[in-house]
Amino acid sequence: MRAIQVTRLDGPEAIEIGEIDEPNGDGKVVIDVHAAGVAFPDALQTRGLYQYKPPTPFVPGSEIAGVVRSAPEGSGFAAGDRVVGLTALGGGMAEVAALQPDLVFPLPDNVSLTAGAGLLFNDLTVHFALRKRGRLADGETVLVHGAAGGIGTSTLRMASVLGAGRTIAVVSTEEKAQIARDAGATDVVLTDGWLAAVRELTQGRGVDIVLDPVGGDRFTDSLRSLAPAGRLLVVGFTAGDIPTVKVNRLLLNNVDVVGVGWGAWFMSHPKYLAEQWEQVQPLLASGKLVAPEPVTYPLDQAGAAIASLENRTATGKVVVTVR
Repeated sequence: MRAIQVTRLDGPEAIEIGEIDEPNGDGKVVIDVHAAGVAFPDALQTRGLYQYKPPTPFVPGSEIAGVVRSAPEGSGFAAGDRVVGLTALGGGMAEVAALQPDLVFPLPDNVSLTAGAGLLFNDLTVHFALRKRGRLADGETVLVHGAAGGIGTSTLRMASVLGAGRTIAVVSTEEKAQIARDAGATDVVLTDGWLAAVRELTQGRGVDIVLDPVGGDRFTDSLRSLAPAGRLLVVGFTAGDIPTVKVNRLLLNNVDVVGVGWGAWFMSHPKYLAEQWEQVQPLLASGKLVAPEPVTYPLDQAGAAIASLENRTATGKVVVTVR
């Protein structure tokens, strides 16, 4: 089968496409992959910078959408089913994937396979962040950094569905501002002077939740933007720098800094993914939560797709089409 391979740890530019053996499907759901989602860990893995370091050569890609070729008895799946799935940090950017049944989920008929490939990482991370870790209450205000990116647009789509009364998007350009508005932002502010703008928008009160996949030098201002009892949700560090916090700020202002490690959580709570999908799937099927069509790249341009996350030119979710 055709597959993308990382043969040396020199970044997305070193990615190659080639022929490799199909995976062993014994006891697994074998899926003909139609599309594979691209996530920030893929970029880190191409440089050996992610905490999980597979030996080279390896196939990147951790979320897929496709059609079941075969499935073990009792798995709940059958040939021809449209599904999405998690490949456990690798193996997705290939024509065939073999997944454990508990990492495969039925895809609603109203969601395309291309869009489905971009749902799991972002939507389930945001669902975990807002529901489990952020304790989002009805009517609260949610601010999101990097709002035109995959996690950002997912937050803007999902927050109001989960009960937020207001969503504030922080973006770097006017072009990205429109992307944030299209994703459902109530308000949009530019990164230059964003804190003052947020204070004005909230009449000095601040926001209840900041969802931050960026990190870097805006972290302290994110704490300053919080209302009393506000929560800063740490999702990632696409800016590259991992910030630190002086804990006296937390005490003086009665605010929380909360880690959001979705992968670590579901790996230690085996039933959690199924519980999440039981909540998210009906929202997608009903149209309350709309699955946007992602930015797509063909398989032979997977390196460029991954590079777009590394250099932060990506807007929305990025997906590699396989078929």
